[in-house]
Amino acid sequence: MAEPWVLIIVLCIVTFLSRLMGVEMMAGRVLNPTLRLYFNFVPIAIMVALIVDQIFTTNHGSSSISLPILGGSIVAALMIKVTRSFLLTVVIGILVGLGIRYWLHI
Repeated sequence: MAEPWVLIIVLCIVTFLSRLMGVEMMAGRVLNPTLRLYFNFVPIAIMVALIVDQIFTTNHGSSSISLPILGGSIVAALMIKVTRSFLLTVVIGILVGLGIRYWLHI
């Protein structure tokens, strides 16, 4: 029973050390403007990849669209544009996704 916890702890330590090394290596360096622009878009690209992966699901070789996640994502995109509040956007997006899931009885 302790094996999953050992793995989680080891992965936490490795992740922390790898990020610490990255911060230490990049501290005090001046980046090329093109490289800086590239690094500014990395978080956005990762979020898009994670969301699209959740929207388009595969079950037994057939692909489908997850309507709760798609609905929550669309509402969250609209909310962040209107309110500019990240916390409110996340809460409303989750509630809409849960509401769609409840409404469709998934």
